[in-house]
Amino acid sequence: MQITRPSFSSILEPYKRQIEELIQANIATLGSKTLLRDACEYALLNGGKRFRPALVLMIAKALNFQVDVSQAALGVEYFHTASLIADDLPCMDNDDERRNKPALHKVYGESVALLATYALIAAGYQCLARNAASLAGSAHPFANQSDRLCVLALENATHNTGILGATGGQFLDLTPPDLSLSTLREVIDKKTVTLFEISFVFGWIFGGGDLEQLPLVKKSAAHFGMAFQVADDLGDMAQDLSHEHTMNFANVYGKDSAVALFHEEIEQFKQTLQELSLSSEELQALSALLIEQVNHLA
Repeated sequence: MQITRPSFSSILEPYKRQIEELIQANIATLGSKTLLRDACEYALLNGGKRFRPALVLMIAKALNFQVDVSQAALGVEYFHTASLIADDLPCMDNDDERRNKPALHKVYGESVALLATYALIAAGYQCLARNAASLAGSAHPFANQSDRLCVLALENATHNTGILGATGGQFLDLTPPDLSLSTLREVIDKKTVTLFEISFVFGWIFGGGDLEQLPLVKKSAAHFGMAFQVADDLGDMAQDLSHEHTMNFANVYGKDSAVALFHEEIEQFKQTLQELSLSSEELQALSALLIEQVNHLA
């Protein structure tokens, strides 16, 4: 009998539906209907896998405390969407399309698009406060730590979205001093790993994880984020060359080096899952699918 392997879409689909329902249910929290709110709604509902917020839900689910971390997951989607809007602006990557649809600034103009990034980042922080309030009103044994958990989440989000994180990563991507291995890794660390770290940390702390293990959680996210980006670079080699996008690890250092780095990082990720006792079939399946994808490209 042939066993059908799960796909990315089959693993993520239930989470994707949940996140999209959350987005719809929370649109009103962005204020009364205006052109700016319409722009936020357009960006939020412009497709996407909802991978990063799904990871928040997966991590919390694997901890088995049945805690509602949906607002924290929504906050991650707000942060991620804001970063995509900014990336597409003419002063940044100057992309006219996002997911086969006109980029936000092409529909609403650059000024509204810029303001939408501010609005969504602020709304993301508000989601953390709402998640903490929800936890405080629950019967979970760690509910009395909700204020501390909110502060930890805010600290992590501000670090990873700010100049030491995604903002600094975008600057480095725009103005790289060189194409050295250290520069490429720093761009990946700041532009890609940061949002994965937010996802892992939010799922862990609001899901009831041991706070003493946070450094290992961040390490796990770093390995996963690096593996994910290298796999993405391998898949985008031809496209990035045609668009003269230089910050592609596989194009700069070669396919063999990229494949080797991917396998090193994904094995380290799997090891950290064991150390964290995160026996998540979904996370293991995602790792296996990434390995299969890279082996096919190699």
